Amino acid sequence: MSLERKHINTLLQQCLNGDASAQMEVYDRYYQGMYNVAYRIVKQPALAEDVMQESFLSAFTKLESFKGEVSFGAWLKRIVINNSIQEYRKMIKKQEVALDPVLYKVEDNEGYVADPGDVDLKAQHVIKTMGLLNEKYRLALTLHLIEGYDYEEISDIMQLSYANCRTIISRAKSSLRQKLTAVT
Repeated sequence: MSLERKHINTLLQQCLNGDASAQMEVYDRYYQGMYNVAYRIVKQPALAEDVMQESFLSAFTKLESFKGEVSFGAWLKRIVINNSIQEYRKMIKKQEVALDPVLYKVEDNEGYVADPGDVDLKAQHVIKTMGLLNEKYRLALTLHLIEGYDYEEISDIMQLSYANCRTIISRAKSSLRQKLTAVT
C-alpha cells in the first residue's frame, strides 16, 4: 500500500472518529476535482458548488459504508456524479437548463486543474464543442470520455439499457465528429 493511500486511509479513520481537521484535509484534497465533475454536468457554478458540498456531507455521513473496494476518490466521485445527475434532472423538469455552451476545465486523475493556457488548443476545442451537443449526448460523452466510465456504468448512472447506452454514445461521437469537421 502506498504512503498516499495509507495516509488517506488514516484520514478516513480519523473522520470516522469525528475529527473535523481530518474532514477538512480530505475536503481540501478533493474539493476542486469534485467541483469540476459537478460543473461539467450541471453547467452552473453555484449549483455545482451546492452539489459538491452536499456530496461531501453525504460522503462524511455515510463514511462507514465505504468498504475500500475502490479508492476513496472514485467512491466520492460516484456520489458527486449521482447527485449532479439528480440535480440536472430537476433543472430539466423546471426548464432551467443553461443553453450556453460551456468551456470545461480539464483535470487529471490527481484532481489537478490545468491552466487553460497549458491545455492543448485542440482538446479545448473538442471539449467546447461537446457543450454544443444535445444534453443526453453531452452527458453520455462527458461520463465516457472525460470521467472514464464504461458503458455498463453509464447505463446504470443514466438509467438506460446497455444497448441504448452504446447507441447514444456512438451517436454522440458521430455528432461531435460532424460538428468538429463542420467548423474546421
